[in-house]
Amino acid sequence: METDLNTLPQGDLRLLEHEVARRLLVSTELARVAYVASDGTPRVYPTMFHWNGEELVMATFAGAAKITALRARPDVAITIDANTMPPDVLLIRGRAEVTDWEGIVPEYALAHHRYAGPEQGARNVAEANRPGVRMARITVRPAWVGVLDFQSRLPAPIAGRE
Repeated sequence: METDLNTLPQGDLRLLEHEVARRLLVSTELARVAYVASDGTPRVYPTMFHWNGEELVMATFAGAAKITALRARPDVAITIDANTMPPDVLLIRGRAEVTDWEGIVPEYALAHHRYAGPEQGARNVAEANRPGVRMARITVRPAWVGVLDFQSRLPAPIAGRE
């Protein structure tokens, strides 16, 4: 028997198969990653990402302050949302894993090609790919997933209203 994805509770990992989630995971919308900075304050950074079917992969250049913060406090919340009316929203919670990388992170190149197109993406990557470049590969495997489309899937307080 096939599960109606619109009846799954928020948090269910099977929501990654929802049409809204599938569309946003291959879109050119930025992921907004919320984390706790080294000084204990909350931060959000927008970033391009690559979905490999199991985890979101993001990259940043070595020396970025978020690398130290994510290693110290790896729990993150992510939203990928479309600026439409009504909005489509994919919410993900998980733990960031940071790996030091010599050269360009492959998923960084894949993301640039998706966001900017093959030609401009290749130029962007070539410009960043200098001798000695170091990056950090940041992966988040979803541990909790939420989908909102404000039609069939609403926030809990709204959904409970009659």
